Amino acid sequence: MDATAQGRRCLSAVAALTLLASHAVAAEPADRVSLSESTITWSTVAYATAADNGFVDGSLDTKRIVDRTFKTYVLENRYLKVTLLPEFGGRILSIIYKPTGHEQLYRTEIGVPYGMKGGTFYYDWMMVYGGIFPTFPDAEHGKTWLKPWNFRVMKETAEEVTVSMSITDDFAYPAAPAQFRSGSTGIEAAYHVTLKAGRAALDARLVLKNPHSEAIDYEYWTCATLAPGSDPKSPRATGGAEIIAPIAAYTTPRWSANIAAGDESAGAGKHRFEKLRYFRNWPAMGIAYAAPDVGAANFWGVINHDNEEGIIRIADNKITRGLKMWTWGFPAFTDQSEPRKNPRPDQPYVELWAGMSDQFFHPARFPASSEVSVTETYSPTVGMSNVTQANGNILVNLSADTSAANLQFFSIEPSTPLRITLKRGEMLLLDAVAQADPARGNRMTAAIPDGKTGEPIRLSITTADGKELIAAETAVK
Repeated sequence: MDATAQGRRCLSAVAALTLLASHAVAAEPADRVSLSESTITWSTVAYATAADNGFVDGSLDTKRIVDRTFKTYVLENRYLKVTLLPEFGGRILSIIYKPTGHEQLYRTEIGVPYGMKGGTFYYDWMMVYGGIFPTFPDAEHGKTWLKPWNFRVMKETAEEVTVSMSITDDFAYPAAPAQFRSGSTGIEAAYHVTLKAGRAALDARLVLKNPHSEAIDYEYWTCATLAPGSDPKSPRATGGAEIIAPIAAYTTPRWSANIAAGDESAGAGKHRFEKLRYFRNWPAMGIAYAAPDVGAANFWGVINHDNEEGIIRIADNKITRGLKMWTWGFPAFTDQSEPRKNPRPDQPYVELWAGMSDQFFHPARFPASSEVSVTETYSPTVGMSNVTQANGNILVNLSADTSAANLQFFSIEPSTPLRITLKRGEMLLLDAVAQADPARGNRMTAAIPDGKTGEPIRLSITTADGKELIAAETAVK
């Protein structure tokens, strides 16, 4: 290919991208972050708990709906409206992505207790509210999911708000089922949540401290109930929901083996993770664990293919190496009736967990007098059908066949001008300057002359002045 032809291809790609980006707002005024207090009212069926959080026998009345009002804190910038609920589990309850107006997290309309006296949960019962929240020091939601966490403002400026929700495991439930530890661990947990101006993603940092002079066993999992692209008034996952996780195989406990029916074996009790990526293929409730774990992958999440909106967690999964996946099964979506007339615990959401061990009831070891820190970013996506690479700047879906390289991307700082290049060897396939479109997403195609299977295609996205934001590579298929 001569230089003139190559130049025409690059100019054509630039023109296509410019057309896509023309809907983005140019020269927006400076963004600001705000923190405000609010309240939220949650309805549940009637029930009662004792002072130690144990369920009171005979108190459940599914015919009577009661309301409970919580104090919340709202972080807000140009792109996100985030609601935090410290007093019920220290959770991120809602993430609304303003360019589309859609909710990214699941939140149940009517809470219904379940699992009473089943021996499954620490307090011998559970109730789902939703959102993203830390669970420790035991498996299966741990012991702090219904406890009030302390709230503190760490930093509050126009450019950044950071708050902290914290709790210490200095309490115990004497009647906990035998599979849970007795007593308390003394572990101190702080969940720091940060929203920055100009940033279309939420950043968080979990810090755990072992104050003891001896090592202890413990479990830590971040639970995320996801339903991206939802109506904020009624968030739920639909048949279009796909689990985005770069894993090849999963295992499942014997009791939920029916979720793997028909899935191809991946050897020694493992199954290929292809069919179960899609919520619509879950026949019933069950657990799937990444096998053997997440490996080197630094992201996972859910994309709703009904409108190509997603929510992706980006983190160092060498620390949180476990990935537990749970749904109530697709019938939780198809069998829904009016919640206030027929309240039920099984609901349509995809629950993903990041763990410091590979599975529930496989504890990790917490060294004496030490600290563990996990940094997370929760980014919406728009216009992306998959994610192949991600970091705290950019999320990318890069693929190539013998005729063209295809790129979708989401910029976490949409107002930052970008330079995008695609290369095959030393051949420049694309060199474009672009402004990200936060409302519709960004898509590009670059022709590959005489493409050959297996050839590497390299992507670089930098700022206009050359600072690298992400580099990625794919092979021609």
